[in-house]
Amino acid sequence: MAAVSTTTVRRIKLGSQGLEVSAQGLGCMGMSAFYGPPKPEPDMIALIHHAVGSGVTFLDTSDIYGPHTNEILLGKALKGGVRQKVELATKFGAVFGDGKREVRGDPAYVRAACEASLKRLEVDCIDLYYQHRVDTRVPIEVTIGELKKLVEEGKIKYIGMSEASASTIRRAHAVHPITAVQLEWSLWSRDVEAEIIPTCRELGIGIVAYSPLGRGFFSVGSKLVENFSKDDFRQYLPRLQPENLAHNAKLFDRVNEIAQRKGCTPSQLALAWVHHQGDHVCPIPGTTKIENFNQNIGALSVKFTPEEMAELESIASADNVKGDRYDSSVPTWENSDTPPLSSWKPA
Repeated sequence: MAAVSTTTVRRIKLGSQGLEVSAQGLGCMGMSAFYGPPKPEPDMIALIHHAVGSGVTFLDTSDIYGPHTNEILLGKALKGGVRQKVELATKFGAVFGDGKREVRGDPAYVRAACEASLKRLEVDCIDLYYQHRVDTRVPIEVTIGELKKLVEEGKIKYIGMSEASASTIRRAHAVHPITAVQLEWSLWSRDVEAEIIPTCRELGIGIVAYSPLGRGFFSVGSKLVENFSKDDFRQYLPRLQPENLAHNAKLFDRVNEIAQRKGCTPSQLALAWVHHQGDHVCPIPGTTKIENFNQNIGALSVKFTPEEMAELESIASADNVKGDRYDSSVPTWENSDTPPLSSWKPA
């Protein structure tokens, strides 16, 4: 096993309900799904143990990763006393099957999904349970109402949301306090800064930033596309298409220039920018390699002057990036509003 990094991983309070996590988490999706074929299980368990030993104890998964296989992997990795050392987050609501994608937030599904995740993870309680995507057919109050019952029953400790609009977050928070909102936030995904980030700050909700390295783009730039396997979904992302990639590569070049000046890697610089957004923000970069993990936690040691932050802000403005985050078929916060509670007629 690789040596444990000497970087100290500080602890932060995520949200205002009492959850404390490592200031940087570990996204586990790529170990099992979406970024190519599943990686060898023993290697991934060793990586998870290395992360926990290094102080990165906030682990992020979902029932859709695999589907199911990533939760099973984490269940195995958490045996032998590891569970007591981690903050475990998983998600429900995104359903793949019969060649179609669906989002579900009806109470019966919420409960069944939670019970299934508890079994796969082999735990009695999930620390942070996110609604992965918002079911726009079900009033958000109904979905959160069922999650509130799961909190009261001790099956989950804290409630989270992912890819939810500001108005949806407000409605949810009125039913039960939301501890964290997970969203894509990085040097090339800044649209959430207009409404969603201020809403979370106002309500005392923590922010978990997924894909803080631009799905690997801020590690190697346009070279990223050269190594995609046939089942790596990133090959379909608009920003990585040829008509956009050449333009976006200029952003990476500027980031790389600043990183060289600061004596760090471009990925450390991109991660450090997220860390500098405040102590209520936790990025969860994913990796499948211990050496990349060690490099990522090195970002915690990178500090910026106000002038350096201003320089980064200027080169990473929204109009400097070409292409959307996803294609139009993927639900995001932009289309997450739900019907009013008064319209709900339980089955």
